[in-house]
Amino acid sequence: MSEILRLEEKQQAFAELRDIKTTLAARGWFPATSGNLSIRVGDFSPEQFTFAITASGKDKSVNTPSDFLLVDGQGKPTDHTGLKPSAETLIHCEIYRATGCGAIFHVHTVFNNLVSELFWERKSIPVDGVELIKAFNIWDEEAQLEIPILPNYTDIPRIAELVEKAIVPRVPGIMLRKHGIYAWGANAFEAKRHLEAFEFLFEYVYRLELLKK
Repeated sequence: MSEILRLEEKQQAFAELRDIKTTLAARGWFPATSGNLSIRVGDFSPEQFTFAITASGKDKSVNTPSDFLLVDGQGKPTDHTGLKPSAETLIHCEIYRATGCGAIFHVHTVFNNLVSELFWERKSIPVDGVELIKAFNIWDEEAQLEIPILPNYTDIPRIAELVEKAIVPRVPGIMLRKHGIYAWGANAFEAKRHLEAFEFLFEYVYRLELLKK
């Protein structure tokens, strides 16, 4: 990739991330600097790729010139910078490597935390026949999903090692227990659609469980 093309694609990815960050922050989905967003930049192969990601420790309700940086397939910055990538960058690396997706969005919300604990023993969150399953391009009548839940280890590499085997091909997301959802898609538009669908479904599942009691 030429330096000019690489710079243009990086700037475009940063601009997309800024728009998404602003939208999701307005919904309260990044409490206390939590969450992270990334978009793949340039060509992809499982061995070599780059992506733009949110910098660690930033208030995502505020836009600054130092909110994002570019990293390689090992999660290392590709440019000289004082910024640190998100602590969970390795999880993004493994999702890109396993799926070839174009964007990954991760948020912490009350409902995704609650259902991850509610169904922890099952190791997946069941969703049965809800219309918004169609957001994942699943058109079966009364479709059923099982959204995988992984343990929330303090040691991020331990989580990253589990990612590939946990991925369910038609479910573009993974939950970390009492932590948050990683949703992905072919591009930023699709990843955002998937994220919004997951969050709707998590609230639905939780409220339905309350009604059963």
